Amino acid sequence: MRAAMPLMIIPFILYNLAMLGLMGDGGIAALHHDIIVLSMLSGAIWSMALGDLFIVIALVVLFFEILKATRTGPGNLINHILSMLVFIAFLVEFLLVQDAATQVFFILMTIALIDVIGGFAVSIRSAGRDVSIGL
Repeated sequence: MRAAMPLMIIPFILYNLAMLGLMGDGGIAALHHDIIVLSMLSGAIWSMALGDLFIVIALVVLFFEILKATRTGPGNLINHILSMLVFIAFLVEFLLVQDAATQVFFILMTIALIDVIGGFAVSIRSAGRDVSIGL
């Protein structure tokens, strides 16, 4: 049953924990807090904020979700249903919660939508290869 859990819930939970103040400042100000600051060889300063880190985490999670969609089995349909529910949770929170009306959350929601659409497309494509005609 753990394999059926959608991984996109991880960025969703992390974002909500940041909004509750469990990752530094509470609210939207937490998204702008620099996590990584590096001096580049060119002399420029490169920094990554918490919100940017959430997007990177979501993209890595999306990669693993697409890999999971290539498997066929009984838990695959449950994974797709749960992924759709995670996207719906993103959408509802984006529309109804004031702290979720940010660019970072919108990008996370878009990644969740791509997870749903891509998961269905990859599953349909890989299921078509499993069908054999007895000629």
